[in-house]
Amino acid sequence: MLDQATPTEPVLPDELDPIHRRRWITLAVLCLSVFVTVLDGTIVNIALPSLVVELGASTRQLQWIVDAYLLVFTGLLLAAGGLGDRFGRKRSLIAGLVIFGVTSAYAGSANTAGALIGGRALMGIGAALIFPATLAVLTNVFTDVGERAAAIGIWSAVSGMAVAAGPITGGWLLENFWWGSVFFINVPVVIVTIVAAIFLVPESRKQYAPRLDLGGIGLSIASITALVFTIIEAPEWGWLSASTAAGFGLTALLLGIFITWELRAVHPMLPVRIFRNLRFSAASVAITSAFFALFGFIFLVTQYFQLVRGYSPLEAGLRTLPVALAIAVASVLAPQVVARVGTTRVVAVGLGSMAIAFTWISAVSASTPYLEIVGQMILLGGGLGLTTAPATESIMGSLSTEKAGIGSAVNDTTRELGGTLGVAVIGSVFNSIYIGALADGPIVGSLPPGARTATEESVGAAQFVAAGLGEMAPGFITEVNNAFLSGLAVGCLVAAAVAGSGAIFALRFLPAREAVATTVEW
Repeated sequence: MLDQATPTEPVLPDELDPIHRRRWITLAVLCLSVFVTVLDGTIVNIALPSLVVELGASTRQLQWIVDAYLLVFTGLLLAAGGLGDRFGRKRSLIAGLVIFGVTSAYAGSANTAGALIGGRALMGIGAALIFPATLAVLTNVFTDVGERAAAIGIWSAVSGMAVAAGPITGGWLLENFWWGSVFFINVPVVIVTIVAAIFLVPESRKQYAPRLDLGGIGLSIASITALVFTIIEAPEWGWLSASTAAGFGLTALLLGIFITWELRAVHPMLPVRIFRNLRFSAASVAITSAFFALFGFIFLVTQYFQLVRGYSPLEAGLRTLPVALAIAVASVLAPQVVARVGTTRVVAVGLGSMAIAFTWISAVSASTPYLEIVGQMILLGGGLGLTTAPATESIMGSLSTEKAGIGSAVNDTTRELGGTLGVAVIGSVFNSIYIGALADGPIVGSLPPGARTATEESVGAAQFVAAGLGEMAPGFITEVNNAFLSGLAVGCLVAAAVAGSGAIFALRFLPAREAVATTVEW
């Protein structure tokens, strides 16, 4: 067990240690595990228009189909990291892969939007066990600082590419199969990964793992659920309504209780005091900001390509390829740039690039040339790659390998919480602007209540309304597209503001280099 070595045990030279010799093959297995879990966070986006047709899903249900997975994933990450530290990270990885494969098949078999939301939530349990285990094993296997930075760069590149590759994979599947194939595709990948993990991934665990903090687990899940649920439902309730205010008030109360509980717990699930370490906390803020902006953007851009530009699912997916390529290149190059100019500048430039990209994207129209959109996506993907690889290395490099599980879980929680809130906030802002803009359209305003309500529910549903409008259909589609673009513009400006704020925070608080002593006692 890597974390259980003692001074009395013989230590093999690196060239003779079998774990060290196969470290790059182990990294490949870990990256495949990460790829399939992250891919599923975005592959569903390309299927959203199809789900409107096949399952009659509304815009709010579409948000929950995306966020149910991310919400459970995020809520359980800290607990899963603790379980991996206690019982073994390889065991956690394999158990998560099994759960993920079984629940993917269930989700692909759903026949209602509600059942699909439930299936997505169950998939989040498996993903929560997988994700922190991969980064914890990586940190234990790569003991050389330079190699670890390179390995984390590759890990970040794969996870970032998976975010952008989801729409491409989903588009191809939808072109050739039914919508459930975007979930069934996980099953064979999971089987291959389980077999590889059994033979190629070494076991590691924390030597003295404390008992689980059940109170902290419950409070973290409750507070995150209250926050995301309130944000998603706010457009329906009204942003200034008593229900929305009560939801945010409950969230604040639960978060306050959670922090107090963790500060007083003998063995806290989340050692809150670790955030006094600026290398750890500022990097966490950077990752949260980046993934908030990215996930919210992907939620909207896949619909823009299909519903406004009229691309097929595969065509829409392929048109997101520049993002994936830019993420991959920037993530691999980032550690080399950090070695020359420091983490602070690289992360700040990355987030700043994302802010500029989102501001640029906010001006798109139904006729924007695709080459211009390519430029926007390259700037966006490059910024993400420059942000995530150095920030992840800052988080993991500030902790001992024995604490790699919970450190990885905190890193992953910031990433997934950012993505969850990005879909919830940007999706809800979009929905509010979209509905408000529709109200100004003379054709939409003249529709019967049922048709008007369907149009407000989603852009996909508006396509069916248009089919029955005869000569008014072109004008109606123009009004709907303009409303969509209004919502997209404001959503992108929100993403730009978050990314820009993250860049400023990184410049102010993120250390450029690792200090002599950065570890905070828990």
